[in-house]
Amino acid sequence: MSLWWAVIATCVGCYLLKYAGLAAPRKLLDHPGVRRFATVVPVALLAALIAVQSFGQGFDWPRTAGLGAAVVALLLRAPFLLVLVVAALVTGLLRITGM
Repeated sequence: MSLWWAVIATCVGCYLLKYAGLAAPRKLLDHPGVRRFATVVPVALLAALIAVQSFGQGFDWPRTAGLGAAVVALLLRAPFLLVLVVAALVTGLLRITGM
């Protein structure tokens, strides 16, 4: 039964956190520091997620090469869908060849 209390507490906490964001005064949301924070945090969270998913289970050469190919495609300003395809192709080809 304690698991259900944890699930309920988490749901209530998430709801209250969401409500706090919606109930924040407009003056607070228009502050330049809050705007800068809201712009930078998603990028940092995405980078952390990529790092954990890429290297959290040990070093894997094909996965790392695919990530590198994705970075190169991004630097060349390729569309996001093409970046995903390039990363998948590089990773897949390296896995098929056994590298």
